[in-house]
Amino acid sequence: MHTPLHLPTRLRHGWHRFGCWQIGLACLLLANASHFAFADDTKHDVVVYGGTAAAVTAAIQSADMGQSVVMVSPDVHLGGLTSGGLGWTDTGNKNVIGGLAKNFYHRVYKHYRDDASWNFQTRASYGNRAQGHRASDDDDATMWVFEPHVAEMILEEMLAERDITVIRDAWLNRENGVTTSDGRIQSIRTLDGQTFAGRMFIDATYEGDLIAAAGVSTTFGREGIADYNEPHAGVQTGVLHHSHHFDVLPRRVDPYIVPGDPSSGVLPLVSPDPPGEFGSADHRVQAYCFRTCMTNHEANRIPWKKPEGYDPATYEIMARTFEAGWRNVFNKFDPLPNFKTDTNNHGPVSFDNIGANYDYPEASYERRKEIIEQHERYQRGLLYFIATDPRVPKEVQDEINRWGLAADEFTDNDHWPHQIYVREARRMVGQFVMTENHLRKDLPTPESVGMGSYSIDSHNTQRYITPEGYVQNEGDLGVSTRGPYMIAMGSLLPKKDQCENLLSPVCVSATHAAFGSIRMEPVFMILGQSAATIAALANESDVAVQEVPYETVRKRLLDDKQILEAPAGSTTTQHANARNLKSIAGITVDDAQAKRSSGWSQSHATGDFYGWGYHHDGNARDVVKTATFQTNLPKSGAYEVRVSYPASDNRSKQTRIDIEHSEGTTTHRIDQTKPVGDKKANSLLLLGTYRFDKNQPAKVVISNEDANGYVVIDVVNWQPVSEQ
Repeated sequence: MHTPLHLPTRLRHGWHRFGCWQIGLACLLLANASHFAFADDTKHDVVVYGGTAAAVTAAIQSADMGQSVVMVSPDVHLGGLTSGGLGWTDTGNKNVIGGLAKNFYHRVYKHYRDDASWNFQTRASYGNRAQGHRASDDDDATMWVFEPHVAEMILEEMLAERDITVIRDAWLNRENGVTTSDGRIQSIRTLDGQTFAGRMFIDATYEGDLIAAAGVSTTFGREGIADYNEPHAGVQTGVLHHSHHFDVLPRRVDPYIVPGDPSSGVLPLVSPDPPGEFGSADHRVQAYCFRTCMTNHEANRIPWKKPEGYDPATYEIMARTFEAGWRNVFNKFDPLPNFKTDTNNHGPVSFDNIGANYDYPEASYERRKEIIEQHERYQRGLLYFIATDPRVPKEVQDEINRWGLAADEFTDNDHWPHQIYVREARRMVGQFVMTENHLRKDLPTPESVGMGSYSIDSHNTQRYITPEGYVQNEGDLGVSTRGPYMIAMGSLLPKKDQCENLLSPVCVSATHAAFGSIRMEPVFMILGQSAATIAALANESDVAVQEVPYETVRKRLLDDKQILEAPAGSTTTQHANARNLKSIAGITVDDAQAKRSSGWSQSHATGDFYGWGYHHDGNARDVVKTATFQTNLPKSGAYEVRVSYPASDNRSKQTRIDIEHSEGTTTHRIDQTKPVGDKKANSLLLLGTYRFDKNQPAKVVISNEDANGYVVIDVVNWQPVSEQ
């Protein structure tokens, strides 16, 4: 197999691992892995460029709609992040994931119903983590966590079932490899000289190289607040979210080589540059990392080893973070089957290599290779530092040395993920631009072709020095979308005067803020299927993708079980354990409607909440965080005031609640480790009866002042009391 030496290492791996799970399929993959010679006049209905999970669903949908399709993948291993370590799926509201995406998670469920899939751990000991409806004979049964090799195997099986041709290790010639005529792409050429002609093209890469090479407008980095009137656009200095900022630590962290002495120079991993004005646009990109698959099961554990070029001085900022009190290294070792993890960034200094990826979106293949390798050295070195350096607290070091890389994952890449987590790169500037205001329903979204629901989630973009002379991170966002949102058909389409036969389901037309939610892997799969549907319908009518009637697209997507809007009444059913807001008598204000200070994060991790989810303070004591639940009552008089929250052992036992009423303010301290009534009943915690004036807003303020655990907010309710 020809492999250009200048290409990123994540895409230069052999095939021996496939034989471990299915010999017959491996033979097919070997055939598809090699470059496939087409006749000079071969022209496919659809050419899908990319190897991501979105590329897979786009190719499958094309085939299912009777299109001749070829999948041209720069990747050898298919699935992108879905098979590259991100096994703890960021789903948001699972109820709005349909079509081929849901089918993938159904297949995951079926895989783990087989006892043979549990080679290190029993199914019973793992439990029913992240599963939907669990009737074994139910086609809707799903499972949302999985081992990397399982995801890759399932995606390969889905392609093989349609006999889809996959050309691997095929890299677009970005300089002159796109041939266009009359506003349409005629063919694309890869670096090894192969040419792929097509009627429609879908760019399903994380980087958007095809849309850029075709002359379609793209952008990267962050828009400013003024560009689209987005509250969370641009530089976000002063916006602090729980554990990803240094303010969570009991003590400040000094950025200088000699503490307190700026003339001594700045520590590695800290930028000396000013962060920029609040709300201003820049070209900084949220941090990348690898989602490493770890295990603490001795029989499958590869101990940490010293990476080439390791220098402990690189991680001085990590040592100082430990000295300042940080201990929560292991909070994002999310459990996968067979004693494995999907390990993500967590903390002020962690696996995110902040500031090291700014030129990645538009960089050459050679430069991207350097960036990827630097990220791998950084992350391997950080793990080795924590495991061996004497400055690391003993309890942390003892625990990290119980872990290692999983020996049966990524076996052809030294057990390291073959895909770096490209959280964002280029974004198309297309026919319709999705913004934060569309996601939060402050503006309407036309012509839905799929739904997202995860919170607006950006990782930090820079680590800088504050005016006071301390280290701080900037760019982390955790903003509620107030429930599922629609994604516009126009966000997959270029402007017609730029290209008429190209779609982009991954590098969609969206702002940085909006992309922070849209970028989740299930959404990419959804949009891959929708993009292929539009392409096929355009071919059937021989029109530009921008000319396909939306009603035609909508009908086909609904027939294929895509979900295009929240089902009736589903605003009260975030998942199976959610409670119905409309079931509560009286006047109720949900956490999504509360006025929250910065720093609250949306979650759905614990059930027994109302509406779309709940918010928590991240167990942070850096600053007092408040949430004001306010409403105008229909009449003056006495009201019972109640609250509800999802209880858990890690909650605060002394959460402060201030009730503002006609006679003044009454303060309560409640224990949020204790459940609120019967889980099967819509019960709330009664705080007392108070008089309110209809001419004055009724307010309840919940804060984390003096809390001793996570503070969670869900609903506040006022119920009128009949007075005799």
